[in-house]
Amino acid sequence: MKLKVTPLNFCTAGFLLLSAYIWITGGVRVTGGGIYTHLTNTIAWIFVLFAIVVSFLDLIFRNFFPKLKNVWIVELSFITLTAIIFLLIK
Repeated sequence: MKLKVTPLNFCTAGFLLLSAYIWITGGVRVTGGGIYTHLTNTIAWIFVLFAIVVSFLDLIFRNFFPKLKNVWIVELSFITLTAIIFLLIK
């Protein structure tokens, strides 16, 4: 199986790096303190779960679209749409 580099691979790596950073430095530095001081492991596990879901979604997109160019277009559109919805909700 050939290694295909896609945008969701970068997102998966980012989530895993963020969870490792949270485990190493603690949740206080990431969330700014407050009531989240004791939730370091929970926050890190949430980002690991995000990484697993995004990785699975990447596999689905790769199987659904055979051409790598189409996978890039669809995944970048998905990331953009997710960011827009996140900002609208926030």
